[in-house]
Amino acid sequence: MQLPAYIKNYDNFKPGRDQVLYSGPYWDELEMKAAVNSLLNGNSITSGENVVKFQKKFSKFFKVNFSHMVNSGSSANLVMIAALKKKFKWSDDSEIIVSPVGFPTTIAPIIQNKLIPRFIDIEFETLNFNIENIKGVVNSRTKAILVSPVLGNPPDIHKLTAICKQHNLLLIGDNCDSLGTKFDNRHISEYYYSWSCSFYPAHHICTGEGGMVSSNDEELINIVRSFSWWGRDCYCIGKGNFSSCGACGKRFDKWLDDYDKIIDHRYMYTNIGYNLKPLDLQGAIGLVQLDKFKEISIKRKKHKKIIENIIHFHTGSDLVMSHSLADVCWFGVPIILKLFQQKQSLVDFLEKNKIQTRNYFGGNILLHPGFKHLDCYKKYPNANEVLDRVFFVGCSPQYNDRVLDYFETTFKQWKK
Repeated sequence: MQLPAYIKNYDNFKPGRDQVLYSGPYWDELEMKAAVNSLLNGNSITSGENVVKFQKKFSKFFKVNFSHMVNSGSSANLVMIAALKKKFKWSDDSEIIVSPVGFPTTIAPIIQNKLIPRFIDIEFETLNFNIENIKGVVNSRTKAILVSPVLGNPPDIHKLTAICKQHNLLLIGDNCDSLGTKFDNRHISEYYYSWSCSFYPAHHICTGEGGMVSSNDEELINIVRSFSWWGRDCYCIGKGNFSSCGACGKRFDKWLDDYDKIIDHRYMYTNIGYNLKPLDLQGAIGLVQLDKFKEISIKRKKHKKIIENIIHFHTGSDLVMSHSLADVCWFGVPIILKLFQQKQSLVDFLEKNKIQTRNYFGGNILLHPGFKHLDCYKKYPNANEVLDRVFFVGCSPQYNDRVLDYFETTFKQWKK
């Protein structure tokens, strides 16, 4: 089968001619066939039986009881925070502790749900927020700590869980960059009350677009589902969606307190929601991707170690530390240099030589026009250095020995 151009294949890689992408879909003909079969022979175009199967298989694989698929990781964060706020009756002035450095849609859902992000400056050893500073900002309005491990690298999860227990806080996770990362022989997601992940092409599993919210709390996932399905109360999907009586067995009944007649449960709304449903073919692709996840994880870890050693040897860059209990499923290879001039010189050199680079996202989010009203960026000196000193390259599972040799050759040629 002829694969489309967006599926990068390095089998015929030619150094200096072909671009080395930092990531991309780890697909072959199996994903394409699954998508086409779902489109041509499936019972649903939007969320259907394949999505249901993917949710169940995903939950079993990552040892969580319930999962709900949406159209992106950003949407997953949005409805996860909304559901937590509703379930626990958080007031609008409730606070969630989060890093000021990261992807904007880790932070934006806090504001979009009329909650307050409370920022903690980062540490350069791990690039995560500094756990030691958390106790200084916890107050009566603090409800949760939102963890987003940098490029998959987790903070000390045991310390975080102890803080949460001491102060009666929820530990929740944006797991979009860290799917598969473990801490003390458990998936880090097993420590979270609820967590999100993304199936964007750059991430560990790709369904084109897509995301998931997971938790052991069935009530919470039902609220997540409602928010992502227009706010309706109905939970019919897959075969239940085609049943005349619905999955609940009483689709037509007296559902409204103030309307004493029979209505269709499909049109009862318990929340002000969104439409964030994925396509069923995305569920079909996800089923195939899960079968490859162990292979993806092994290759990402292997390539990160090789590339990191190359970079450190030829540039003298600082290494990002991982906790001794962490087994990281890396999203990328972080590079920390001493000065902005060094960073920009190396970025320009790599891009010129067709090795794709990425900033550590937006740096301190408080420097950006859409977020600067939230707090003063000057209070977070380490976060302010991120754009000057930090970027990353890929450790994609698609890489082969030719690509890894090209990393070696290219970094060797850079003049500090």
